[in-house]
Amino acid sequence: MKLTVVIVNYNVKHFLEQCLYAVEKAIETIPAEVYVVDNNSVDGSNGMLIHKFPWVKLIANKKNVGFSTANNQAIRESKGEYVLLLNPDTVVEENTFTKVIQFMDEHPDAGGLGVKMIDGKGKFLPESKRGLPTPWVAFHKIFGLSSLFKKSKIFGKYHLSYLSNDEIHEIDVLAGAFMLMRKETLDKVGLLDEDYFMYGEDIDLSYRITKGGYKNYYYPNTTIIHYKGESTKKGSLNYVRMFYNAMIIFARKHFSKQYAGVFSFFIHLAIYFRAAIATGHRVLSTAWLPLLDFIAVFIGFYFLLPYWESVRYEVGYYPNTLLLYAVPAYILIWLIGMYYSGGYEKPIKFLKMYRGLLSGTVFILVVYSLLPNSARFSRAIILLGSAMSIIVVTLNRIILHFLVKKDFALGTQKPKRVAIVGLKKEGERVNSLLQQTGIITNIVGYISTKQQPRSERYMGSIHQILEIVRINKIEELIFCSEDVSSKVVIQTMLNLSEFNLEYKIAPPASVSIIGSNSIDTAGDLYVLNVNAITREKNKRNKRLFDVALSVLFLIAYIFIIWMIEKRSGFLKNIVKVLSKKYSWVGYQTVNSELYLGLPVIQKGILKTTDILNAEGYNNETIDRSNMLYARDYNIGKDFEIVLKAFQKLGQN
Repeated sequence: MKLTVVIVNYNVKHFLEQCLYAVEKAIETIPAEVYVVDNNSVDGSNGMLIHKFPWVKLIANKKNVGFSTANNQAIRESKGEYVLLLNPDTVVEENTFTKVIQFMDEHPDAGGLGVKMIDGKGKFLPESKRGLPTPWVAFHKIFGLSSLFKKSKIFGKYHLSYLSNDEIHEIDVLAGAFMLMRKETLDKVGLLDEDYFMYGEDIDLSYRITKGGYKNYYYPNTTIIHYKGESTKKGSLNYVRMFYNAMIIFARKHFSKQYAGVFSFFIHLAIYFRAAIATGHRVLSTAWLPLLDFIAVFIGFYFLLPYWESVRYEVGYYPNTLLLYAVPAYILIWLIGMYYSGGYEKPIKFLKMYRGLLSGTVFILVVYSLLPNSARFSRAIILLGSAMSIIVVTLNRIILHFLVKKDFALGTQKPKRVAIVGLKKEGERVNSLLQQTGIITNIVGYISTKQQPRSERYMGSIHQILEIVRINKIEELIFCSEDVSSKVVIQTMLNLSEFNLEYKIAPPASVSIIGSNSIDTAGDLYVLNVNAITREKNKRNKRLFDVALSVLFLIAYIFIIWMIEKRSGFLKNIVKVLSKKYSWVGYQTVNSELYLGLPVIQKGILKTTDILNAEGYNNETIDRSNMLYARDYNIGKDFEIVLKAFQKLGQN
């Protein structure tokens, strides 16, 4: 056996499927075995593997054991002369394995090898080649000096950015996304250190390879796509904490005590520094527009109150508490109404904004009518403030339309101009799949994979793609991998780097079309419309339903507890739902091994099958019930299930 490929998967079924299609082509001429170690995914990954890739050796863990432990499980069983650790969110070229194995055969001093990686938009990923993160190097990376002075041999050591991306180099650290090693090297220096759960294990093993007398190489004569951000969300606080804590483990293990102490200090400093930046960025990116609306409406009230006093009463009629406490409460209710009405979704829909503001006004007036006279200020101020809020948020959107037109353009959003690269049969299948997903796109035309397309249906061949993209103002290319090789896809992405294009790949006989917009974002998925339940609007409504129902249950607890079968569990379940650990309604658990998965949602107190005859359903019935719930979800479904299974609200 020449090669063992090890892929660790955790809830990235569609990317794993695409990865394995590419791997299958790349091992056609090589004696190879492929292991997938699944860390207890809940998205149907195992069923997809059994159904579509029966030749893959599956190790299905019952819990998430981490990256290092999972890889080691397969490495211990491996028979290959070389072992490749490969991320599931990658796409390799057809000759990638042949090339890298040939290089390793010709360089017996090579213990490990990494390749050139690009993201989903064809941009070079700097982690393709890295230096050892000593305290000094880490300091430069943490505080941005390595990004400012990329060509400096002093400051650019973290990503070795002063070295050419297109030449072979000796490097210190291999990227865990593609890490090829000799089995004899692993036998000598040891497997991945299982003290690292997710990050840092590639640095640790790379360092031990060089300490064992071998060399690590960066090999750019083949390129792979790495949809960075799919296996892990790198902007999260959890990522910051886990990554830098892994660096501390590395320092304590390999540096002297004093050296490790200095490194640990800088790393802890980095954790707080990066965490503060990440927190601030996340808050600002999600809350800046509501905050802008809040400030603008509050300023409007600041001028509205004295004006209305002068017209209707006298200046000083309203107490200061109105502006300090009541007005902020009003504004908050209006903004919450806008949020749950979809007023903050893109593209901008004025109707959703106004609907949210009006619903907030109705809520305020209802609560106002229930308050004692001492707590009532002025119903007129509520109505005037509501009208003023409509004017203010409208003006905000008009201003944003001119300042930030891309994200806040008014009017109907134009669909992306898309071209499909593939032959007739597969191209039409992909077009049909796009229509079924509900994604609004403008299919400009098809691009043939043959040099001389014989049909007028094609705009031209892939050899003319530069001119086709420029002349037809194409914004997105979708490649049919049945007709287009991974090598051609990757080379096309590199050749079109001057254009700000988006790319998708459609695996054959798949219900998914996969891509990624940038190095920092999760990949885009176009999938058949079973994802209705994960649409932003439905997720928001489902959570609102859960909270509202929980509050109602608490208020009426003394009256309804007698209708619940397992009374001791009812209050616990209310707390579970309010704390967002559970939803009132979720999927029924499926024990079928071939279950192909559905969009991931929270566990439910009640199940989709709770309204069925318990003796009359099997796995097929459960699958159908779950599928219909996910595909055609609306808040009425949850309400129906809660009403019909009301007695079961206390079940575990």
